[in-house]
Amino acid sequence: MPYSHIGVSQSAAQQSLAQALAALGTEFKLPDGFSPEVLAEVDAVIAGHSLPAPDLTALPFITIDPPTSQDLDQAMFLEREGDGYVVHYAIADVPSFVPAGGPLDAETRRRGQTIYTPGQRIPLHPTSLSEGAASLFANDPRSAYVWEIHLAADGTQTSALVRRATVRSIAKLGYEEAQKMYDAGNSPAAFAETLALLAEIGTKRIDLERARGGASLNVPAQEVEFVDGRYVLEFRPNLPIEDWNAQISLLTGMAAAQVMIDGKVGILRTMPAPDAEAIAAYRLQTQALGNPWDPEMAYGAYLRTLNTADPKHLALMHAASTLFRGASYTPFNGSVPAEVMQAAVAAPYAHTTAPLRRLVDRFVLAICAALCAKEPVPTWAIEALDLLPEIMSASNQLANKVDKAAIDTIEAALLSHQVGGEFDAVVLAGPKRNGHNSKASAARSFIQISVPAVTGYCDGDLEAGTVVRVTLTSVDIAKRSVKFVQSSQI
Repeated sequence: MPYSHIGVSQSAAQQSLAQALAALGTEFKLPDGFSPEVLAEVDAVIAGHSLPAPDLTALPFITIDPPTSQDLDQAMFLEREGDGYVVHYAIADVPSFVPAGGPLDAETRRRGQTIYTPGQRIPLHPTSLSEGAASLFANDPRSAYVWEIHLAADGTQTSALVRRATVRSIAKLGYEEAQKMYDAGNSPAAFAETLALLAEIGTKRIDLERARGGASLNVPAQEVEFVDGRYVLEFRPNLPIEDWNAQISLLTGMAAAQVMIDGKVGILRTMPAPDAEAIAAYRLQTQALGNPWDPEMAYGAYLRTLNTADPKHLALMHAASTLFRGASYTPFNGSVPAEVMQAAVAAPYAHTTAPLRRLVDRFVLAICAALCAKEPVPTWAIEALDLLPEIMSASNQLANKVDKAAIDTIEAALLSHQVGGEFDAVVLAGPKRNGHNSKASAARSFIQISVPAVTGYCDGDLEAGTVVRVTLTSVDIAKRSVKFVQSSQI
């Protein structure tokens, strides 16, 4: 699928777009700022905050994030240890900034996570904390929970622990910047080894994921950004460094899960394996689209064979989302639950690396640190365990709805001046597989046009994976509606 970078510039469409996006806050009842009580508590906590021992500021940590990010949750320093490795992964010390039972604690439980809209974020914490005192900015000493994870030569974990410490990042890198440094071999000496080992460890962890049957659904990202005064829709595959970086986060989440399982207290991110019916249906689709799934191959390994530049493969990747369902949070205290696996990871897993942006991570960090130190788990963390699944489920649903509404709105704006125009499109799902009425007179198929990278519905019963020519018949920015009819099949 070609890279698409399409913007909405000054026009009547942009005015309608701005109004529609501004209305998202009201439509979804998003919070508007923080109360004076919360802000006063945050100011007092920041003013009285002290850095913990030990002092690890001599270690050259770096952060790798989207270039505009200011809420920096993670910093890493990687080094060799014999024929293996040590991963030092610093996570923002949010627990020390949130007094249990206080106004900020209550407000973060109402929010659950940071919500992103184009050009704006509705943060989980006030920005003086999330983009200030707790963020792991370069050159500033920061309090952090530092994971120390030892790996064997093949990348398998041999031990892991986490503790509070003071760290200092020496560089704030964007993904593309870091990728270019690695590719060119011109990284500054201070962190050249970390970038080199990120590729080495990340690749080995991907191999281990494949071996244990894990699956990554690497659909090209469709992102909305606000750049130079206009909204932009980007559609691009992940850079290799993003995948390597994600493997370090996955490694840490797996380490956290095992610490809590061993300690018999915590909260896991779980997901059941696909049921037999879903797998059978997907196998039929792979056969129908000419790329059959070998029964001897794990579904994660199969997904990695798909190439999004191939229309049939793109349709199969979209259809594979039916295999990634039922994710939830599973709390436990005193005994380990019967189901601990996250099927896509193919291992027990916990959310622990994004406490500035996700509520549950704050509790996981505190629990893991206490267990590693062989200290009592904080009462405030234990008392929250049974409440967190509902909070996180509601916030995840809200975040997904807002994200979809924003993208649908911008897609409509991008096409608003092209009604009557024709486009090349890939059929991602036909009516029968997409849950719609299968009668031809009422059928709608789910499609993606090539440029701009917009999805929508086309009238008619079309076969998934086919490339068709479609005509745009109507656009309604306020209703986030884009409709097509088939012109011809290519």
